[in-house]
Amino acid sequence: MPTITFIGAGSMVFATNLVGDLLSYDALSDSEIRLMDVDEHRLEQTYQVATAMVENEGLEASVEATTDRHAALEGADYVLNMINVGGTDPFENEIRIPEKYGIKQAIGDTTGPGGVFRGLRTIPTVLDIATDMEALCPDALLMNYTNPMSIVCKAVYEATDIDVVGLCHSVPHTVEAIAEYVGVPEEELDYWVAGINHMAFFLELTRDGESLYPALCEASLEEETYREDTVRFEMMRHFGLFPTESSHHMSEYVPYFRTDEATIEKMTGTGYAERMPTATYLNGWKERSEQRDEPELDIDLSTVGVERSDEYAARLIHSLETDTERRFNLNVPNHDDMITNLPNDACVEVPVFADGAGLHPCAIGELPTQLAPLVQQHTAVYELAVDAALEGDREKVHRAIKLDPLSSAACTLSELHEMTEELIQANSAYLPTLEFSDGIEGDSRSRMVSDADLGQGPSR
Repeated sequence: MPTITFIGAGSMVFATNLVGDLLSYDALSDSEIRLMDVDEHRLEQTYQVATAMVENEGLEASVEATTDRHAALEGADYVLNMINVGGTDPFENEIRIPEKYGIKQAIGDTTGPGGVFRGLRTIPTVLDIATDMEALCPDALLMNYTNPMSIVCKAVYEATDIDVVGLCHSVPHTVEAIAEYVGVPEEELDYWVAGINHMAFFLELTRDGESLYPALCEASLEEETYREDTVRFEMMRHFGLFPTESSHHMSEYVPYFRTDEATIEKMTGTGYAERMPTATYLNGWKERSEQRDEPELDIDLSTVGVERSDEYAARLIHSLETDTERRFNLNVPNHDDMITNLPNDACVEVPVFADGAGLHPCAIGELPTQLAPLVQQHTAVYELAVDAALEGDREKVHRAIKLDPLSSAACTLSELHEMTEELIQANSAYLPTLEFSDGIEGDSRSRMVSDADLGQGPSR
């Protein structure tokens, strides 16, 4: 009977989906489930739905709800992290301030200025959780769903002794899309995927030993299909392999799609373009947040049952608990050089086998030469962001933003410096104290060469 703790369980729909996944397995249907959140109202909603699942299905699982993190973690076997630090206000700052400077993020929660600053405000709380785990459940596996995935996971394994693995559904969702594009049943696809979270690539894609890339390339020539996944087809056309994240999200990982208004306008009417404006995403996020704050739960609890979603967590726990071998794409430290042309302290997304003996990441070798630099740039951004949070180093925040591909495509260095300072000030309540690492005062540092001065130095 494993003890499974949910931190951030006030995210009702997501948390109850995961609870339903767990309860759908006979071997896990007697689990001890602990729900923890700082928001009592939202926590109570999740508790009511989870309890109804157990009662309606006649299961032996126990469900507890608490705002006490220590009580939730004591003796846990698995800890699922799904927190959101700060809510709407800092998230909106992380979108709107870069917009003023011409940086048009698609979602802004895993990469770019939004991803870096979301990481800065999330890392301290996640490290508090991991530190509590070291004292209360040191052998538990931390299963992270919180974005920015790579930054959060890297911070945990850099700063603590807790085993952490990052879970993301982008690979199975991409497999589903590819199956539709090439007209092949999803279960007949074989694939080998590696890279980093939201920027991994299908290194192999076959059916019965035959490559499906020719069929995928042919499908991309159909206008309707192409318009459904513009960015990913363009990336495949120019770099040779299909990426794992949706076109909407992938567009903010590279500098090619979100700085040219003509390109955006050309895509009007397509599935990609309709999802492109960040305002749509932000407003939808606010609306969902407000719905969760409604005083009454708008669900008939008598009809709540157990259903299985496509999330990884329950299948992963089931594999570990029952010695059932499965393969997942998970986010893990690159300590054993699974990807040899990425830093060995990077957080990488690779195939991982899970069974009763634990997790077994697979060796990939090198990423293709044309793709490695795209990925390496992001691992450098993430390393600087994590170092900035752990060391309180303001200058490393600046350098992380200046290395971001989307930001650097839209702004000059001095503009990026000004924007970063504005983001720090706007979100100071959620950030650690940031200092310059070399003792140079902020006012001196901010006196940067102007754009007009560039190129006017002495000749060489």
